[in-house]
Amino acid sequence: MFPEASGGLVYLNYALQDQNKNWNGTSSAPGADNDDKKIETQTYTAGLQYMFNRSWGGQIEIPVENRTFNSSENAGSLNWTGLGDIRIKGVYTGFSDDLSTGVNFGVKLPTGSYDHTEAMGDIDRDTQIGSGSTDLLLGAFHRGTLNQQTTWNWFSQVQMDLPALTQGDFRPGMEVDVAAGIYYDGWTLGKMAISPVAQVIGSWREHDSGAAADSDNSGYERILLSPGVEFDLHPVKVYADVELPVYQNMTGNQLVAPALFKVSISYMF
Repeated sequence: MFPEASGGLVYLNYALQDQNKNWNGTSSAPGADNDDKKIETQTYTAGLQYMFNRSWGGQIEIPVENRTFNSSENAGSLNWTGLGDIRIKGVYTGFSDDLSTGVNFGVKLPTGSYDHTEAMGDIDRDTQIGSGSTDLLLGAFHRGTLNQQTTWNWFSQVQMDLPALTQGDFRPGMEVDVAAGIYYDGWTLGKMAISPVAQVIGSWREHDSGAAADSDNSGYERILLSPGVEFDLHPVKVYADVELPVYQNMTGNQLVAPALFKVSISYMF
């Protein structure tokens, strides 16, 4: 979603994360050590990014999530769907003529429910669709070329999510995500460009805090390898990837997913 010119981009993302394996520290742990058994999340995100000129733009993302939660404390499998936390950001790319470097800044709003209940059992605060917090967002990105033909390119980005205002005696941990990758622009099929992508993603999150938090079993560090591919038939792009954990360090006992999946379709105007 890096800006390339003035104008707009609308997109729809689908992400799937099935957390079904207990993890403690840097290795797997017995499932009996964790009351939570499964957290499956499907996220549908509608987004709009618009660059008013070659320096300034804005972005809004509206997620809807479907979540399934199984635990030894509940009578059955809990499933519910709801609006997630909306993100609104400004974008500045005025550092260079090619928009290759930029920063973004904004807020995550507490629009997702953080007190949803089910008749068959309780839902922990860290398993709710919404965090209940208003967060400050700050990030940066840079991209460049690796050869004179500009067929090989690289990118890097970082994003920080800092909770500022909280509710219900629960403060989610601050999170920092970084990514770096390369992609190849030399393949075509008729009028469609095909670009394979390879990236490394790193995440660090503090433990949650507050009386409603499970501080001993929250917070993590992880590194993921993510191969993907983009199909560009202007003005439509389709992108898909899989994210595979190669290092995970979880505080306490937490459920992790063996892989994360993502598909995105976008339209430029």
